[in-house]
Amino acid sequence: MNIPEELKYTKDHEWISIEGDVATVGITDFAQRELGDIVYVEVETVGETLEADEVFGTVEAVKTVSDLFLPVSGEIIEFNEELEDTPEDVNADPYSKGWMIKLKVSNIGDIDQLLDSNQYRELIGE
Repeated sequence: MNIPEELKYTKDHEWISIEGDVATVGITDFAQRELGDIVYVEVETVGETLEADEVFGTVEAVKTVSDLFLPVSGEIIEFNEELEDTPEDVNADPYSKGWMIKLKVSNIGDIDQLLDSNQYRELIGE
């Protein structure tokens, strides 16, 4: 299973990478495997400021719909519109082409509350 060392993770299986005060968020390799074939990603929160752990969108797989939770507080500034046409990118490449949103982080210290790759491995029993 792919769990990049440089990312941070949530207990809800989102990943986050930070460049300056802008974060990129998606779901983990583990999450996409558990969900199965992803057919739709919906994010209607662009332009909104949300708190950590609030729902920023949903991901729909063949068998289920799952909420997406924000790892840190901030303003959603971009949605990966490529996912409208190719939601399967989340299955094929969850850490690159399958990213979901970018956000302007409100408090960079929120990152310290997240799991590192080793803690995430323990969470999923890797």
